[in-house]
Amino acid sequence: MKSTVYFSRTITPDMVVQLYRRTGKQLPGRVAVKVHSGERGNQNFLHPDFWAPAVEEAKGTVVECNTAYEGARNVTERHLQLLRDHGWSERFAVDLLDADGPDLELPIPNGKAIQTNFVGKNLVNYDSMLVLSHFKGHPMGGYGGALKQISIGVASGFGKSYIHGAGIPENFWTTDRNSFMDAMADAAGSVIDFFKGELAYVNVMKNMSVDCDCVATAEAPCIADIGILASTDPVALDQACVDLVYACSDPGKPHLIERIESRNGIHTIEAAAALGLGSREYELIEV
Repeated sequence: MKSTVYFSRTITPDMVVQLYRRTGKQLPGRVAVKVHSGERGNQNFLHPDFWAPAVEEAKGTVVECNTAYEGARNVTERHLQLLRDHGWSERFAVDLLDADGPDLELPIPNGKAIQTNFVGKNLVNYDSMLVLSHFKGHPMGGYGGALKQISIGVASGFGKSYIHGAGIPENFWTTDRNSFMDAMADAAGSVIDFFKGELAYVNVMKNMSVDCDCVATAEAPCIADIGILASTDPVALDQACVDLVYACSDPGKPHLIERIESRNGIHTIEAAAALGLGSREYELIEV
């Protein structure tokens, strides 16, 4: 069965809200709003002012987790300082989910690569999640979108190493790529299960570099901005974004496509669909 994905070529904060509303998803209770805080020095991440109307619409708390690599976000004190420096804490209520331990362990009984997901323990304080993602390339995953945001993005610092290593944290940099992506899909499914499906997703195709917002000095964007997409299905949403990259006429698209294909990025979408997290078949409704 096809999922519905809403799409607009207009990229504004208000359009994020409009498309979120179009999904028809009323997020209940205490709402976590997952964003990417942006590594120190990164020039491409989407700033608090851009996301502000959506956060306010959801009446949510901005949430983030520590990273697993050296930088400004791998230690709680440094990450909290960066959240202040980048304006997140000034603008919103912010919760660093794994600011202190122990992690919350989410079971994945049918996981292909991992059977446990380690996430920030403060996740238990929320009933639903609005997932705000900047769609772009990624050095290891090929691309980053909604599925990455609810897997790697919600995982604790240790959990990120666990996913990257497909259950063996010390294999962070050396595990085979498909196992890493299977682990991402497994982890995403555990977060969807935790919230009992009470999630909505927005991907913004703007400032699209081949590098993630976790890279301190990322490559400049290589392709023109495309638009905003929203759905209640993260698989369909990410698939639609990838398809829009392939379908566009921008002369810079081969560079982004090479990044996606050389890392076999589509495998994350394939693995998530195989787990029943969503459908790769969708109807794109342009607004």
